[in-house]
Amino acid sequence: MAVTFDLFGTLVDVEYPSDPAETVARELESRGVAVPDDWHVAYGERHVDAPDGAEVPLPAHVAHALGSRGVEVTGNVARHAVVAAFDPDVTRRDGARTAVRDVAESGPVGLLSNCAVPELVSKTLIRAGLRGEFDAVTTSIGCGWRKPHPKAFETAADALDVEPARLVHVGDDPATDGGVVDVGGRFVDVTETPLTRVAAELEAEL
Repeated sequence: MAVTFDLFGTLVDVEYPSDPAETVARELESRGVAVPDDWHVAYGERHVDAPDGAEVPLPAHVAHALGSRGVEVTGNVARHAVVAAFDPDVTRRDGARTAVRDVAESGPVGLLSNCAVPELVSKTLIRAGLRGEFDAVTTSIGCGWRKPHPKAFETAADALDVEPARLVHVGDDPATDGGVVDVGGRFVDVTETPLTRVAAELEAEL
């Protein structure tokens, strides 16, 4: 058995921008980009034709949104603007690090997070004091698939060298994290089983 943890809303809480489009716009303007007047509309539109469940990196979305209004950005401008826009305060949840370490005593433990922003997961782990606690870190921007798509869980299981059916995923959202059951694994909902009880519950089933 291997265990993966969700990050945002499970192990940590973060303060996201209340208006992401506006925050990204300010960062673009600070880099000399002429943001179109209808930016909020463009930001909310779909610009990348990706398969269902595939992750579209936010910088790619932003670049295509600008391009749809005739504004071209060069180099890594969109990436730098997005990374700067999503630079949140991070609070590690009570019992998070202990839960990860206790689970790790029984087998491999990983992280599986939906995140379309480059560098955000690694930055969050550092700020939460969780860097180095996982045998493998799988992100949707890294593997190309968002939970609940099976490929997200299959990638995480492969990184931990187990079959997907041997994967237990700990998270806070049945609609996304619960997708592990579709590959034969088990979902542990932290809204029902607190982090402080996760390791003991899993150990009792071994």
